[in-house]
Amino acid sequence: MDQRLPFYMVYQMPVYGDDDRMLRRDYAYMKSAYPDTAKRLLPFIEEECDRLAYDGSMMFDEYPDKLQLRLMCRRIYDKAEKDEENPGGWLMDLIQVLAFQELCQRRCEHRSYRKKIY
Repeated sequence: MDQRLPFYMVYQMPVYGDDDRMLRRDYAYMKSAYPDTAKRLLPFIEEECDRLAYDGSMMFDEYPDKLQLRLMCRRIYDKAEKDEENPGGWLMDLIQVLAFQELCQRRCEHRSYRKKIY
């Protein structure tokens, strides 16, 4: 029996209004392409961001406080440095870049979610 798929099932057509799902899928794919060190840091960063994900959090302020952001990165660094054999300034820099990217992504999702509700 012929097991070929119809042409409309082979090529994924974008569904209008489904941009959020496509953005999340793209972001997840890009995170899967991170180097090994960044992949090891992601659980620590996501855990800290999950802890800060509530209404009224500094994460969702228009201009988050730089001191609070650095303290957040320091908490992540303290947890992650135990697993690294040669931690240093590079590890803190990488944590800051990954954490700020994750915060930016979550802020964008939060804004788009709020637009749908109101």
